[in-house]
Amino acid sequence: MNDFTENASDFAFQGLTPDLVVNALESVGLYPASGLLALNSYENRVYQFADDDRKRYVAKFYRPQRWRTEQINEELEFVEELAQAEVPAVSALELQGKRLHEFEGYRFCVYTSIGGRAFEPNDLDELERLGRQIGRMHAVAQAGKFKVRETIDYEGFVEQSVVELHQSALLPAELKDAFFAILDPLSERLRSTPLQDFEYQRLHGDCHIGNILQYEEQLTFVDFDDCRSGPAVQDLWMMLNGSHQEQTLQMDALLTGYEDFCEFDTAQLILIEPLRSFRIIQYMAWLSRRWQDSAFQRAFPWFAESRYWEQQILALKEQLAGLDEAPLNLGFNG
Repeated sequence: MNDFTENASDFAFQGLTPDLVVNALESVGLYPASGLLALNSYENRVYQFADDDRKRYVAKFYRPQRWRTEQINEELEFVEELAQAEVPAVSALELQGKRLHEFEGYRFCVYTSIGGRAFEPNDLDELERLGRQIGRMHAVAQAGKFKVRETIDYEGFVEQSVVELHQSALLPAELKDAFFAILDPLSERLRSTPLQDFEYQRLHGDCHIGNILQYEEQLTFVDFDDCRSGPAVQDLWMMLNGSHQEQTLQMDALLTGYEDFCEFDTAQLILIEPLRSFRIIQYMAWLSRRWQDSAFQRAFPWFAESRYWEQQILALKEQLAGLDEAPLNLGFNG
């Protein structure tokens, strides 16, 4: 297995050796005939391999103690529900009667390896096509409810993250005062985000273009690891970038396609900047929390540098100012 490129020195994955991965796959009837290629995944461990039937597969080993088994099963059931409704989403294979397996303390599932590249919309027509796919996904998502998956809330995304950042040893001492002088008031402003005013539904949760693969004309959703309940706009706003005017045009295109399949409450547009702030703050805390994982240190070496934290101070200032801007005002009348 000389293609195995994972350095399993993280405390959570220190027991996940090449032999254990192979033995786990053999326990569900798969026999890798190639090396194990570690794919870009930091929260979990994901490997591509060819089986002795010459088919290519991807195995995902979940980070221990992050999700409860019933939460993972709810993720897998949601994706299978989408696949059954012919919404392009990569569903875990059912092997020996189940999709989630356990081997020596590690829970894992296996997928058929699909081709494709990250979707890069180049114009408004492509955004409309993407909006149509998200609308199809949400039409299925709204037909059921998560029972045990987490929700988007202030406590989980902001409050706990701020505590983590106050305790982090990675923030340079000379920047701490300036950093928290903006983070603390921003987090207090976010406390009043009116999430409770909007209906929650099942979401992809991390719906950015890196989690949408394009193969020829097909767009496929991947990586539902962060699926949760929340307002529909969470699966749309990450597609936006540029000026206020550019984002208005982009959202208008997305919703033109979206409403072919699903109604959208445009009052949710006031949540875009708060949710963007939620994500920025949570992302910093996530990197700090996972820094003991050598995979994070290799992938994000800049996180421990002063320059990164200086940039984050500016980003947080922009977000605080952005909360005072008017929400997107669409010409869309779906």
